[in-house]
Amino acid sequence: MEYGYVRVSTREQNERRQLAALWEFGIEEDRIYMDKQSGKNFERAQYQRLLGRLERGRYTCRQKY
Repeated sequence: MEYGYVRVSTREQNERRQLAALWEFGIEEDRIYMDKQSGKNFERAQYQRLLGRLERGRYTCRQKY
C-alpha cells in the first residue's frame, strides 16, 4: 500500500500541483496526508500521523519534484 504526503508553507500557497503528482502515481485521496505550515521542523500533525501508519523498516520513500 502506498501513501502520499503534501506540505505547503503558508495558507496562501496551493497544494494542487503536489496532489496532482500523487494522483498520477495512483495514490488514493484517503491515503494522502497534508500539512499547511512552516517547514522549520517535522512536528507537523499529518506528517506524524503518516509515520504512525507506516511499519518501521517496511517502507520506502519516493520523491517527485
